[in-house]
Formats: sequence, structure tokens, C-alpha cells
Amino acid sequence: MAELTTLARPYAKAAFAYARDHSDLASWATQLETLALVSEYGKAKEIVASPGVTPADQATALIEVCGEELSEKVKNFVQLLADNKRLALLPEVFTLFDALKSAQEQAVNVELTTAYELDDASQQKLADALSAKLERKVKVSAAIDQQLLAGAVIKAGDLVIDGSMRGRLEKLAKAINS
Repeated sequence: MAELTTLARPYAKAAFAYARDHSDLASWATQLETLALVSEYGKAKEIVASPGVTPADQATALIEVCGEELSEKVKNFVQLLADNKRLALLPEVFTLFDALKSAQEQAVNVELTTAYELDDASQQKLADALSAKLERKVKVSAAIDQQLLAGAVIKAGDLVIDGSMRGRLEKLAKAINS
């Protein structure tokens, strides 16, 4: 994984610098996300991974699947990745690009996992509290994991706040056993 990150970093930085300089971060992020998702599934994944398919054909296939979703500049970026045999890095390029975009916007993506679905007002209240605590804009993506029993687990970058009942029970069990 570290090797993929190392290989993808220069491409992500170059794409980010271009998009930032042309005030087009949101569009590039959307297009790279689309490419990353397409490149990981089905026939597109087979084509990208196939050594028997030329880089030009790999790029053309990806571009055709994405259709009108891609701008000419992003199509050129895909061709550059294909020419350097780096199309398989698209998911990692998107991840790094998104991290750079969040840092630029002073935003953080937060993964909120709860035992039960939260209403929009509760999610917004939590997002506002986290935004004040982290001093950044917060983008919340919610998921449900009934194994948590109750409470929530919040992940924001390297920060993990485990306020779940399962987490508390595990801590209690460790304390009793030590």
C-alpha cells in the first residue's frame, strides 16, 4: 500500500496543482472519483490490469466508459497515466487528491458509524460540534453497524473517537483481565 501511495503521489500533486491553479478543484475531484470507481470494477478493472492491452487502448476504454463525465484535461491526464502504465493507481490518486483538496479547503472528512440511523438534525449537531473542536469544515459520511450496540465511532483522519458501547465493554474487559 505504501508503494502505491509513493507511486501515486506525484500524479495526485500534479493534478491538484493544475486544478487549484485553474479554480477547478471540485470538478477534478468528481471526475477522479468517477475514474477511480470505474477502474476498480468489472470489465474496466480487467482491461486496466491486462498486460495484453496497450496503454492507449486501456485509456480509451476508461474514457469511453466515463463518457461525457470527463473534461478534455482529465482525459489527457488519463492518457498520461496510461502512457506511464499507472492507470491502476487511479483509486490512490483520487484518495491523495481528495486529501490535498480537504487540506486546501481546511476541511476534514469524518466517518460516523452508529448503531442506529441518526436523523439529519442529530448529524448536523454532531458535525457542528466536531467543526468547532477540529477548527475545520466537517464533511460527515454516516454508516450503520449494529454490532456497536449503542453510541458511535467517529473517525477523522488519524483521530478516532470510540464512544460505542462495544468499545466501552472491550475496555472494561481489558481492565478486568489485567
